[in-house]
Amino acid sequence: MDAQVVAKSDQEQAVAAWVSYLNQVRIDRMLAEFHKQDLDLEKAVEEMAEAVRRIDMLIEKNRGSYKGIHGYIAEAAEVGIQNAKRLVQGESATYKWQNDNGPVDIIRAGQDLQMKFSNSRGTFSLSAVLQHAEKYPSFISEGGRYVIPRDHYDMLQRLSEMPEPEASHLVATRDGISYGQWRKVRELLGDGKVSMGDLEPAETDYGEVQVGTVHETMDGKANEIREQHRVRHDASYEKSRPTMQEGARATAAAAAIEGGAAFAMAIASKVREGKRIRELDANDWMEIAGESGKGFARGGVRGASVYFLTNFTATSAAVTSSLVTASFGVAEQAHRMRQGHIDEAEFLEQSELLCLDATVSAVSSFIGQAVIPIPVLGAVIGNTVGNVLYQIAKDGLSEREQAIVRAYAEAQHSLDAMLDARYQALLSSLYAGMREYLALLENAMSPDPLEAFEGSISLAKSVGVPEDEVLASLEDIDDFFLT
Repeated sequence: MDAQVVAKSDQEQAVAAWVSYLNQVRIDRMLAEFHKQDLDLEKAVEEMAEAVRRIDMLIEKNRGSYKGIHGYIAEAAEVGIQNAKRLVQGESATYKWQNDNGPVDIIRAGQDLQMKFSNSRGTFSLSAVLQHAEKYPSFISEGGRYVIPRDHYDMLQRLSEMPEPEASHLVATRDGISYGQWRKVRELLGDGKVSMGDLEPAETDYGEVQVGTVHETMDGKANEIREQHRVRHDASYEKSRPTMQEGARATAAAAAIEGGAAFAMAIASKVREGKRIRELDANDWMEIAGESGKGFARGGVRGASVYFLTNFTATSAAVTSSLVTASFGVAEQAHRMRQGHIDEAEFLEQSELLCLDATVSAVSSFIGQAVIPIPVLGAVIGNTVGNVLYQIAKDGLSEREQAIVRAYAEAQHSLDAMLDARYQALLSSLYAGMREYLALLENAMSPDPLEAFEGSISLAKSVGVPEDEVLASLEDIDDFFLT
């Protein structure tokens, strides 16, 4: 038994197992992020549902009567939407509704907020803000801020920046605002009590938090929350996908490992020949360098193959590494045949043995990793045990016994092909049955009552309901319910 062959196979499978482990770590991290994001979405949806419950209570009690109820609705909606937006991003809920008719409506992470949703006097809630500022003059100086409808804030921002020559051409029927309103807004902002810096937009427009519109608004905001969740999901998936940069790092690492192993084995081979390291001459070092270079090249090919095949095709790392090993071996035998060192029969025989060696290595590594679920170690131990047993068998068995083993391997290959064909046939049958079932189910769920009735009859028959138990006509229905 050649211990160097086993050691080389171990090193090759170790590279494959290491790359596979890196892939699995990336996938596990993505799945963990997905789980956390799903929990975050659940919290955000519950926050939105709680806000709707509060709004329903306000409407039921008609709090604030016709003129003031929308202000309370706006407060409940703002707290629910803002907290849900934070929760779905994995952050904590920082908005707390005071709900006490005091000078502060909401506390946001320690900051006082006062909401003003007023459409009177044509000043886009600014008059209501100034009334509050006059009543509580220390509100702004102590860090408080006013929250007004988003569309009102946008309009105030526009008017505060609009020069008078442009404002003088405003016509209410055309622009939705008049020159007189522009002057009023500029006058209120110019007295120094409140500035645009003391205002911030709410999550909703003025018209979105009225009694007749707020439920549609909350439904729309809930859909936005779910869209944010989907975007987070997509971002995590994109982050977890294999990249050229990571593939290059895996390739370089594999090249270094296999090149270093080739260097060490080349020196060990010289020492076994009876030479000491200090006695190695230039030719020896040239030979060692050549073997090391081949190791680096093979390692690079192996690392790249394992990384890209395991990530972009349904191929395991152990199989990929063995394919690379077999490919190098067959290529070498082809070169020897072209040089006239072996004939076609020897080429076929050696190629078969190389592929069998690679198969034993792959299967042994796969079983070892499954039995010993420790990254890399399980694959190396499995490969070592499998190769040692295989080498003993190959060295000790007679040609007749080896032929029996090869025949068994061929029989297993034929069995695999037959089972795969049967599997594909069963899969196609399952898909066809599923398509038929879904078509029946769609008809049974049709909004057209007659079509749904006929579809239900077909569905019942398809799932095995006895013919005499199916209500297939109006007479059958009457008999069932009235007798």
